[in-house]
Amino acid sequence: EIIIVNDGSTDSTFEKMKIFKEKNGTPDVNLTIIDSDAKGLSAGRQIGLGLSKGQWVAITDIDCRPDPYWISELYLVSKGLDDEQVLAVTGRTIFDAGETTISRLRARSIARKYSGRPRLTSLANGPCSMFERAALVSIGGFNPKWYHAEDMEVSLRLLQTGGVIIHTPAAVVHHVAESSLRIFLHKRSRDARAHMRIRRHFGKHGVRKPNGAIHLHDFIADA
Repeated sequence: EIIIVNDGSTDSTFEKMKIFKEKNGTPDVNLTIIDSDAKGLSAGRQIGLGLSKGQWVAITDIDCRPDPYWISELYLVSKGLDDEQVLAVTGRTIFDAGETTISRLRARSIARKYSGRPRLTSLANGPCSMFERAALVSIGGFNPKWYHAEDMEVSLRLLQTGGVIIHTPAAVVHHVAESSLRIFLHKRSRDARAHMRIRRHFGKHGVRKPNGAIHLHDFIADA
């Protein structure tokens, strides 16, 4: 099933979505489009989660282009190893280099982050992740109050239940270039505020799991 949520856009997105459904809807694919007031990304994800019916729920963002097999690659590792309780699987987001100094710096910064990311991670990132639906519903899903870093917040709440989040670099989603200095600084400021909020809610260095172990936060240095 495919669920698309229009979060109060004013650029005829919903009309374009209806045309997309008319052209691409088939008996084999349940394609649902929802028109919502502008409530924010986390609220939009929660709307989609409430309508979903599958065992796994994959999410991405409007400024991303997933590879054709991104969900298949996430699913391939979803059983985990031995007795792991896999609650989410996350992939790799590649930022386009673009044509500006800012966009190239951002692309390199993200590439460095993913090059050193361990198999067991603390963040199922918003552009490229898949969640075990029952586990996500059991913790209340996405909190509409977390307009930004909702993916990190929900990931840490899942880890607090004792399961794991697996990272696989084979699942790839491409992100548009961040070429504007104003947008770049706005997003980094937003990241920094969100990360301070994360530290206040979940601990300075990481989240504590039921066995007492600390799973370190997955922050990027430029925030």
